Amino acid sequence: MDRLPPLRLLETFDAVCRLGSMQRAAQLLNVSPPAISQAVRSLEQEIGADLMDRSAKPAIPTEAGERLARATRNGLSLIEDTIVEIREEAGLSETVITLCCTIGMATQWLMPRLSGFYDRHPEITVNIQAPPSDRPILSRGTDIALRYGRGDWKDGTTVKLFDEVVCPVGTPDVVDRAVERGPLNTAYLIEVRSGGGPRWQSWSDYFKERGLSRAPRPSETFDNYVQAVQATLNGRGIMLGWRSITQRLVDDGSFKQWPAATHNFGTGYYLSYSASSSTKEATQKFLDWAVEEANWV
Repeated sequence: MDRLPPLRLLETFDAVCRLGSMQRAAQLLNVSPPAISQAVRSLEQEIGADLMDRSAKPAIPTEAGERLARATRNGLSLIEDTIVEIREEAGLSETVITLCCTIGMATQWLMPRLSGFYDRHPEITVNIQAPPSDRPILSRGTDIALRYGRGDWKDGTTVKLFDEVVCPVGTPDVVDRAVERGPLNTAYLIEVRSGGGPRWQSWSDYFKERGLSRAPRPSETFDNYVQAVQATLNGRGIMLGWRSITQRLVDDGSFKQWPAATHNFGTGYYLSYSASSSTKEATQKFLDWAVEEANWV
């Protein structure tokens, strides 16, 4: 073999072997069981050998799988320990936080506020990661995950920041013209569908909750929220605006809300932190600051 398989595949396989099932690995990594199964199959294709005996229920590692699991576990542990040692030698481990969140949340909510944290704690550095999957998790080396959902994750300690609500938004002229033409379900809509990401509620979910049927007309679809916001700012249509991300644009007049259309799906934003980072003073300072900021949402 002239190259190693992608690290994410090895990490997924390690979780399956450590926890004893793909279902438990899916819960830990906050992805669907089919995504875990596909990752393991991709790893098998990379290596050229069966790693799981799927005739057993649940599937168990083959002899080759057990060998790779041992090597992967040892390798990942060595990498993690080495990074900790390097940080300690450089005096960084206690003053550096690695935070994982979605691109939209980083761009629209966290980054505009982060200067306030640095004003208060200039000695702390916050490294922000936005995973391509759009699904923040507490993987190795991550101190905090800022994520959307119902707070039922099992991979760390979770603190609620704020309830999330949605309201259709668009540029003022687009909203005004659409309101004149007819009800919301007949407007030209901007949709966000992130295949590997969290289960964001869609326009179909919104209309169902509001007791409306969706008109059979075309919509424009994007795979992340930042692109959808830009398209809406460009006057392309109406998007389902999440308060944490679009409220700033409503406040400065870039967006206008559809009248009397706010809805609460019973979800919110949460901070989860790992057991290893819970003892870091920098982690606690960030948590305290974030909760304080959330009270203004």
